[in-house]
Amino acid sequence: MDTNNKADNPVYSRSDQSAVNLTEEQWKKVLPKNVYEIARNKGTERPYSSPLEDNYEVGTYYCAVCGNPLFRSDTKFESGCGWPSFYEPVSKGSIIYAADHTHGMDRTEVMCGRCKSHLGHVFNDGPPPTRLRYCINGVVLDFEKAQDAEQKYHAEQGGAEHGQ
Repeated sequence: MDTNNKADNPVYSRSDQSAVNLTEEQWKKVLPKNVYEIARNKGTERPYSSPLEDNYEVGTYYCAVCGNPLFRSDTKFESGCGWPSFYEPVSKGSIIYAADHTHGMDRTEVMCGRCKSHLGHVFNDGPPPTRLRYCINGVVLDFEKAQDAEQKYHAEQGGAEHGQ
């Protein structure tokens, strides 16, 4: 479930883990307006507006801006907040954190560890084992079903084995 055209985004990769450093003008050229507004301007999508809010398929959630793996589906839970919620990122480096004191609140912002795009916020009211709730804007997430990923892997391996 992709939220933008990856062909226009030269930094989008699900395998490259190197840091991404584009100017805001470059981001504006490669990201759709709705993704740019959330990811680069720290916007927030309307609650319950993301189709990923009700997605319960097995797979991985990636940063829609750069392709960095962020969350596994087995860490997703129904929080009732209106945005996709997770209790743990894929790895410690997949997410970075910053204090957020906007709108008269003290919160912790979460950003992609690869491209530093705004994803949402993390709160201390989640389920075990972490007791964390990563509340993430769905527009900045891509989802790939585990079965689709496995099929792509086998197709690539088959091509490699046959010298293709």
